[in-house]
Amino acid sequence: MQIKNICCIGAGYVGGPTMAVIALKCPQIKVTVVDANKEKIKSWNGPLKSLPVYEPGLMEVVKEARGRNLFFSEDIAGNIENSEMIFMAVNTPTKKEGDGAGMAADLSFVESCAKDIAKFSRSDKIVIEKSTLPVRTAEKIKEILKENSKNIHFEILSNPEFLAEGTAINDLFKSNRVLIGGDDTKTGKKAIKKLVEIYSNWIPKEKILTTNVWSSELAKLASNAMLAQRISSINSLSALCQKTGANIGELSIAIGSDQRIGPHFLQPSVGFGGSCFQKDILNLVYLCKNYGLNEVAEYWHQVIKINNHQRDRFARKIIKHFDENLKGKKIAILGWAFKERTNDSRESSSIYICKKLLKNGAELFIHDPNLSFEKVIEDIDQHRFSNDELVKDVNPLDFNKISEYNLEGIVLMNNEHLYLNFDWKKLDLDNILFFDGRNGLKDHEIPNHICL
Repeated sequence: MQIKNICCIGAGYVGGPTMAVIALKCPQIKVTVVDANKEKIKSWNGPLKSLPVYEPGLMEVVKEARGRNLFFSEDIAGNIENSEMIFMAVNTPTKKEGDGAGMAADLSFVESCAKDIAKFSRSDKIVIEKSTLPVRTAEKIKEILKENSKNIHFEILSNPEFLAEGTAINDLFKSNRVLIGGDDTKTGKKAIKKLVEIYSNWIPKEKILTTNVWSSELAKLASNAMLAQRISSINSLSALCQKTGANIGELSIAIGSDQRIGPHFLQPSVGFGGSCFQKDILNLVYLCKNYGLNEVAEYWHQVIKINNHQRDRFARKIIKHFDENLKGKKIAILGWAFKERTNDSRESSSIYICKKLLKNGAELFIHDPNLSFEKVIEDIDQHRFSNDELVKDVNPLDFNKISEYNLEGIVLMNNEHLYLNFDWKKLDLDNILFFDGRNGLKDHEIPNHICL
């Protein structure tokens, strides 16, 4: 089988950027990203400055490849039929109801995707799991494909993404590893080889790792769990530092200087967010409980509990500094996305902090250079804490006019360059409490600067 056409189902944070880079690096292959969301496809085909995903460098990649061998389409059926290789990059949120609600992954989108592939395929396909999935999901996909098709062979591979939002394009260009899991059969090995050949167009072969499907599926969950664990570990120590007088910044450097540990993910923060860490850890907890590994499940569940505690602790710190009463207090929130250089606000700590501040009577002015105020309101609505009174107290903030808002508090929620490079000496901050949720401005001479 020669790979001439790739179809990716799912035009979100994973599918869009990943396929754009594959198209850029493999001009001999036609790459089409399909999605049932017409507005999303319209955005991918629209002005480059209005792409539905913001990632540094993405606009340039799409500009070069779109219309040449990169396409975005609503025609799911036609592109499935015409492709030899299909990536599944659909959403796998945490289940909201039924068995495993609140922990297990909701695989309804994956199952629907597999049914579409079976329905519209007229020839053999290599089907690739790109979404983050529980271990042994490939078995379920195989069952669906077999039950809903006739005389067509599907080979299932696992190829999890290891992208960090904000650096996704660079991560794709210079991946420290590409993981491909497949069956240890003749056809399985051939399918793995085909995907290895695609990545070999720009990734050194020694960085392309091949495993069985189950190891590959578990690797993504385990990687995210380990990274989140480091964040919760340093955040738990920040609470101890606050009680003892130790300096969490100095402690982070001291710990990270140990070569066995290293400095990465040891910066204190108001807690991790994003679509992956919490979802994947809860999924891991559910899997462990399902296999009777209750002690292991509780160990990983503590990572989430510490993250929630860190958010609560930071919100309580703000409220305490205003004598337990934020009624009528004007407070700026700088950063709504879960981290800098992205427009992704899923599970952002800003959402949870603002919920507590609003309930205590604060009037909030919110700014993020990478997403709209409409997105802020949408997130507030989705998290079901937006009664009419609370919404009245949520306002957009023009950062260029921040001095005109008569603020009594400023809360830094992510390390966006705009905030870190701003000359805060221009503002009269003597009567403003400055809460630094990332300790990102600890070296600036800011009066009333309150770190973690």
